[in-house]
Amino acid sequence: MKRNYKKLLIAAGVLTLAVSVWSFSDDLFQVSKNLDVFASLYKEVNLNYVDDINSSKMIKTGVDAMLDGLDPYTEFVPESEIEEYKLHYVSTEYGGIGAGIFSRENNVYVSDVFEGFPAQKADIRPGDQIMKINGIDLNSKNSDDVSLLLKGSKGGVIKLLVRRGNDAPVEKDLVRDQIKQPNVSYYGMVGNVGYIKLDRFLENSGDEVTDALVALKKNNPSGIILDLRSNGGGILQEAVKIVNLFVPKGTDIVSQRGKIKEKDITYTTTNPPLEPNLPLVVLVNSHSASASEIVAGSLQDLDRAVIIGQRSFGKGLVQQTFSLPYNSLVKITIAKYYVPSGRCIQALDYTHRKDDGSVVKVADSLMHEFKTKDGRSVYDGGGIYPDIFIKQEHFSSITQSLLGKLLVFDYATQYRNTHAKITDARDFTLSDADYADFVKFLADKNYSYNSPTEKALDQMKEAATKDKQFSEIQTEYDNLKAKLAATKRNDLQIHKDEIKQVLENEITSRYYYEKGRYEVNFRFDTDIAHAVKTMQDKAELDSITKGIGHYKIIGKPVAAVAVAKKAIKTDADSEDDSDGQ
Repeated sequence: MKRNYKKLLIAAGVLTLAVSVWSFSDDLFQVSKNLDVFASLYKEVNLNYVDDINSSKMIKTGVDAMLDGLDPYTEFVPESEIEEYKLHYVSTEYGGIGAGIFSRENNVYVSDVFEGFPAQKADIRPGDQIMKINGIDLNSKNSDDVSLLLKGSKGGVIKLLVRRGNDAPVEKDLVRDQIKQPNVSYYGMVGNVGYIKLDRFLENSGDEVTDALVALKKNNPSGIILDLRSNGGGILQEAVKIVNLFVPKGTDIVSQRGKIKEKDITYTTTNPPLEPNLPLVVLVNSHSASASEIVAGSLQDLDRAVIIGQRSFGKGLVQQTFSLPYNSLVKITIAKYYVPSGRCIQALDYTHRKDDGSVVKVADSLMHEFKTKDGRSVYDGGGIYPDIFIKQEHFSSITQSLLGKLLVFDYATQYRNTHAKITDARDFTLSDADYADFVKFLADKNYSYNSPTEKALDQMKEAATKDKQFSEIQTEYDNLKAKLAATKRNDLQIHKDEIKQVLENEITSRYYYEKGRYEVNFRFDTDIAHAVKTMQDKAELDSITKGIGHYKIIGKPVAAVAVAKKAIKTDADSEDDSDGQ
């Protein structure tokens, strides 16, 4: 009996091996077959199509379409795009003059100038028109063409013909420098609290946060704010280094798991923490993604930080790059990542698409409950939901119009050209006389816009016309339209405070650059205000980080276990989430 049982086991093992070999062989056959079909199709089209074909473009289009069926992060990068790829995903270092540009009515203007680089040293300012580069006329050239002309090797001389306002054009000689945009765009004190703004997780971001934290500790801060809002992520290992600054050595931070088990990795902290006890708040919003969510999610799961803001993006996928022939590469999603509680925060389900190919969010019914280190309930499938949710405020229609039509930008340009200096950025405010001057500046400008009420009224007209009932309500419609027009004439005064806010932000940047934007904005930033207030309230801080656990939504505390899922769903319904993942 034992001998027969042993034979049966051996037979089963051989059968399993045979099935595996057959399955593997079948996979190889399908790969070979499909490559043969693709190559033959390409050859026949290339030989027989009625017009000449750009073969490289056609292959790129085909490859992009093929990968697009997987997810937006799996992508092919040809040799011609490698440098641009590195700039976005590896390091923001390039040779140039340190200025941003934009096109407007077939002309090229400076949009931003980076402090300490050649453009700023040559007194080139936002709003200046660049007319020629090394004698090349820029009329009708697009921003990409101009950007290529501005970039080059460090030490190269570049001649710019620049016009400021109605002044005569001036030629300026600049020497290109190595331009490196830092990952940490700002750090400083907000009251007695240290503040660090991290824009991306590219090379050396961990070192930059470390340096900022060391500098802030000299001021004896009562807490630290790590601002990850609109940080789209980057290198996973840099995220682990940053978490290591606040949690003990040997702590598991994030694990990645995929189809190939050899690529399953758990990332653990390797150094003693720089600041294990100082109160910590992490700010996130709907554009905080990937590595940002690893930092926020792991610190939340370890009950080390309070998360404040809006629900994060929900990207729980890990990519790896592989070299291809002819100096090209492919970036492939190889795994999902899981923060310490065991949850994956991926919000969109790319595997189970609708029949039309569109992607759906992970259903509420498929979300699972997980526990933080001290027993608080958290959930997967929907990004990182903050411990304190702050409703995101939006500018009024008139403010959006003034920004979109560059009228705030233009007035700041005029202001800088007529005011040699202003007070410190933290203290700068626009006077009533200055605001009146801005209103006068707008007198002959077009900043037309439709308010939400006008849009609703137009929709009502469209519906009534479709139902052949508009003639019955036209008098009332015309009266409402006239009243709204009269109200809009007062919008510059009704929304004066927020318009002054965007004016102060833009004007301050002309004198104090990006640093000025941050410092003038501290007065208006509700997320930062709540972060400072939370760290000053030890009872509330402990109630979250010590595991007593409650969510707070727009100032109203609610029991975490009972409503966390409902809160996530409410946020999903109310927020304008990105679908371009």
